[in-house]
Amino acid sequence: MIPPAFEYARPASVDEAVRTLAEAGEEAKVLAGGQSLLPLLRLRLAFPELVVDVGRIPELRGVREDGDTLVIGAMTTHHDVVTDPLVRRHAGLLAAATATVADPAVRHRGTLGGSLAHADPAGDLPAVILALGGELVAQGPRGRRAVAAGDFFVDYLQSALEPDELLVEVRLPKADGWGFHYEKFHPVAQSWATVGVAALVRRDDGHIAEARIGLTNMGATPLRATAAEAALTGAGGTESVARAVESAAEGTHPAQDTAASPEYREHLARVLTRRAVLAAAGMG
Repeated sequence: MIPPAFEYARPASVDEAVRTLAEAGEEAKVLAGGQSLLPLLRLRLAFPELVVDVGRIPELRGVREDGDTLVIGAMTTHHDVVTDPLVRRHAGLLAAATATVADPAVRHRGTLGGSLAHADPAGDLPAVILALGGELVAQGPRGRRAVAAGDFFVDYLQSALEPDELLVEVRLPKADGWGFHYEKFHPVAQSWATVGVAALVRRDDGHIAEARIGLTNMGATPLRATAAEAALTGAGGTESVARAVESAAEGTHPAQDTAASPEYREHLARVLTRRAVLAAAGMG
C-alpha cells in the first residue's frame, strides 16, 4: 500500500531534532532504521504529519564505556551491537539476542533505540534490556533524563517517551561474570517470537546465587519472571532448576491471538525459561 502524505525533516544534531519534535507536537514520528515505522506507514496504521529522520546524527551511534556502565547510542544498528567487542565482553546477552533479530538485512538497518522506542512486547530486545537492568536516556526541551527499563515500557506499543523527546542512548551495567542465554520459540524464520526468555545467571560454589529473567511476549510490556528468579536462588542442579521455573509464568498476562493461546504461552514460558537458565548456568 501507499503511505499517507507527510512532511519530512532530517536534523543534523540531537538539539535540532528535539526542537523539530517540540514544534511538531504529537503529529511527528521519529524515523530511525525504519524497520518498525515504515511497515506501519505502508499499512496506514500510522498517520504522522511529519517524519523526523535521525539517521544522519553521528552522536547517536557507537558504544563506549563509562566506568562500570556500557553506553550504547540509540542509532547503533543491530549488526554493530552484535559485532561490537565491548558489547560482547560486557553485555553478551544483548549481543546474543540481537543476533536472532529478523534477518541480516533488517539487522543492518534496524537500530537498538528504534526497537526499544517502538515498545513492542513481541520484540526481542525490550526483555533483554529489562533483564540487564538497563536505563534509557531521553533528551527533550527540558534536558536529559534517564528512565529505568522497568518504567520505560508503559503499555502495548507505548513507552515513557514524551512527544518532544528523543531516545539518545541506552546505559547497561556491565554483566561481567554472569552466564547468559536467550531462548525463543518462533514458528517460522524471521517471525516475531511467540515467547522469548532472556536469562542471566550468576553462580557461586556450584549453585545459582542470583538469576534475572526477562520475558518476551508474555504481556502488554516485557516482564521480569520475579517468582522464578526468587525460586532459583540456591538451585544447584537440573531438577531444582526445573522445579523453580514452574513459576516462570506467574503474574504474566499473555495474549490470545492466531499464534498461540494464553495457556500455550504460559507453557512455553516455563519450558523456555528452564532451557535458558540451564544454558546460562552451564548446566544444559
